[in-house]
Amino acid sequence: MLEIETHGRVRLVTLGRPGARNAVNPALARALFDAMLEFEADTEVDIAVLTGAGSAFCAGFDLKAASDGDVAAWIERLNIPESWTDPVGQPLASPMGPARLMLSKPVIAAIEGPAVAGGMELALWCDLRVMAESAHFGVFCRRWGVPLIDGGTVRLPMVVGQGRANDLILTGRPVDAPEAMAIGLADRVVPEGQALQTALELAESLTHFPQGCLRADHLSARLAPHELAARLRREWASVAMVLEEGIHGAARFAAGHGRGGDFDDI
Repeated sequence: MLEIETHGRVRLVTLGRPGARNAVNPALARALFDAMLEFEADTEVDIAVLTGAGSAFCAGFDLKAASDGDVAAWIERLNIPESWTDPVGQPLASPMGPARLMLSKPVIAAIEGPAVAGGMELALWCDLRVMAESAHFGVFCRRWGVPLIDGGTVRLPMVVGQGRANDLILTGRPVDAPEAMAIGLADRVVPEGQALQTALELAESLTHFPQGCLRADHLSARLAPHELAARLRREWASVAMVLEEGIHGAARFAAGHGRGGDFDDI
């Protein structure tokens, strides 16, 4: 379900559910969360690359799992405590796994195919995004009443600006690679099938820099941990308001509606 390899000082983490376009269910979310904490603690590696097996990066949270009620128990375990103020010192899992973590080491997303809904949020959690020409982003969960609760509403405006984020969040429309590159959502665009190799090469190049300085500058350039925690807590508050709507939408998806990003069959 989750494949982990080490290439020199680079850790490769692969979402391994290609039959489900690497949609994340609770078991995969827990495994990914644990893998990223292990990467952070491992002194033998400096950079991680996150990718998906097969022809997709990640289609988001597994709405089939959500439709049968299993997700309710998972979400209950993820409630943010009021005392939570620091995603660095107090690790806390998110529905997709690691989205509430702020690692000291960079993570690069290697994206082929769809990175949509929660999959787009995972890509936004990463620090750099290498995107194949045929790949696409999109808040496709807009169709189903499933909110962005893995940092999408926090990180997307910081990456592309508030105006563009409004467009993508409200419409849920697909964003292809040329547009993603133009608005800063992608950092590299490469031919189809080359995202992973390019990401690994980029990661390996970063390992040659003095890591203390790299990580210090990387931390300083990001949102302060307590501010990130406050924004993620506010985002999470949306769950209670729309959970019933989202479960209903997930059931429609599980019944076969709106597949492949179809907005006309919802």
